[in-house]
Amino acid sequence: MNEDIILNSHNKDEFPPAHTAEHLLNQTMVRLFGCGRSCNAHIERKKSKISYTLDHKPTRKEEKEIEVRMNELIDADLPVTFEFVSRDDLPEGIDTDRLPADASDTIRLVRIGDYDVCPCIGRHVRSTAQIGRFEMLGTNWDEQSRSFRIRFKVVQ
Repeated sequence: MNEDIILNSHNKDEFPPAHTAEHLLNQTMVRLFGCGRSCNAHIERKKSKISYTLDHKPTRKEEKEIEVRMNELIDADLPVTFEFVSRDDLPEGIDTDRLPADASDTIRLVRIGDYDVCPCIGRHVRSTAQIGRFEMLGTNWDEQSRSFRIRFKVVQ
């Protein structure tokens, strides 16, 4: 099916390279830290920030590993594809908690190679090589809330 099919209204105009990088970063954090996908994200063309709830403050080595893995995934030129499924036929492990209450019965899943899959109606690149280079600009740790914020940009 076509990526341009509109199932639900959408009030964002994503920058596709940064938005696709957000998907990769979410799965990278899940795999590296065993956390959930981001709890807060502000993804923009010039600079983005995204937060995760973690059980510990990442070390500098772990922070570097995030950046290295992201660029390896980008360089792997993974295909970004779309699949339309019924809510009743969602693959195991697909979380619908963040879908709006009025979301349609047909859900668009975004797949990035065999690395990530999640419901999303945003705009994406066709393959990860189109993202450019992922640069981590900095991080912040809030001990009280266990929140780890990453500031990044994609450079094309």
